[in-house]
Amino acid sequence: QEIPQHPMMASSTPPLLEPSSAPSPPGQQFPTQCPYPRPLNGSCGPLSGPPTMGVSCLTMALGALSNLAALVILAKSRSRSRSRFRRRARTPFLLLTGALLLTDLAGHVIPGALALRLHAERLRDRGEAMKPAGLFCQLFGACMVFFGLCPLLLGGAMAAERCLGITRPLLHSAAVTATRARLTVALLSGVALLLAVLPLVAVGRYTPQFPGTWCFLPVHGPLAAADAALLLAFSALGLLALTFSLLCNTTSGLVLLLRARRSRGIGTRPHGCVSSSSSSSLDLEMMGQLGAITTVSCVCWCPLLVSHTRRTYKNHTGPLVPYAPEFEQLVLLGLRMASWNQVLDPWIYILLRRTVVRRLCQRCSLRDLGTSYHSVKAETLEQ
Repeated sequence: QEIPQHPMMASSTPPLLEPSSAPSPPGQQFPTQCPYPRPLNGSCGPLSGPPTMGVSCLTMALGALSNLAALVILAKSRSRSRSRFRRRARTPFLLLTGALLLTDLAGHVIPGALALRLHAERLRDRGEAMKPAGLFCQLFGACMVFFGLCPLLLGGAMAAERCLGITRPLLHSAAVTATRARLTVALLSGVALLLAVLPLVAVGRYTPQFPGTWCFLPVHGPLAAADAALLLAFSALGLLALTFSLLCNTTSGLVLLLRARRSRGIGTRPHGCVSSSSSSSLDLEMMGQLGAITTVSCVCWCPLLVSHTRRTYKNHTGPLVPYAPEFEQLVLLGLRMASWNQVLDPWIYILLRRTVVRRLCQRCSLRDLGTSYHSVKAETLEQ
């Protein structure tokens, strides 16, 4: 049950899966053998088995249905915009949101289908560990990198668009157009795609990861310069995108807060300021959605990105970090958390729309009114 060191060395027309037979290098053995370096006592203890196929199917189906529902709502909300001002103000943000939801949808369907294939083969062989063939593992790894990095970059673009729209509205209306929003999506997707396909042209490599149901950039043992550079680039770009989003959202939130305090100080507004009120309401809606998306992305992605960055940096610049079975479990937990980010994103958009929030507030206010009415009535009867 061992895996070859370099999947690209497989035959030119490999099957999707092959039984493990070749000797495996340190760092890529699973599920119960030790990657490099082997402990001094010669044992490292068993690792838990892979998640059941039912859990993977449920996550994939839930993510796909959630993103499809959010895309339908997004299309309807765009067509129902009543004023030209609202349509123009929302178009770039809606385009970026649609690109994010489409990426999340594809990120569930494509890698999920590849993972289910590995689960099915594992069940067929009664749990025997299989090694994904070279081409299959390379494609799987490329999908993991692309669909992992692209949503983070798009989230940064959404934060920048809202920050510019709130802090510099005149510049935003002149510079941020639907065409430029589409170009931004294409550019950021191209960056993620470039990083993902580099191992396909022999710059770095993708290797099977514990418990043998997914492929990614190698993280164990002594890494080649290209492998370490790719893994650090993936983690650094993801962390930079999250940090940039947090900075932009913080700036936008502070500006909206100052604006709200000024409006309270002014008191009543003239009748001609209806468009300004509509703009503020629109900004609050989009900032609420974007702030929640950024927060969830940080919680879901930071554990995986930070752990990969620290371990790769230590392995490449200092003494080799001894292998610990617990690290495999932490990586798998980080992967599951990152996959749930693509499930939660559409629900954030669905639940934080103004119509939903307004209905919830109305129900809460009606309940409060009903409670106060009954309490006043009871006090009156007692008197």
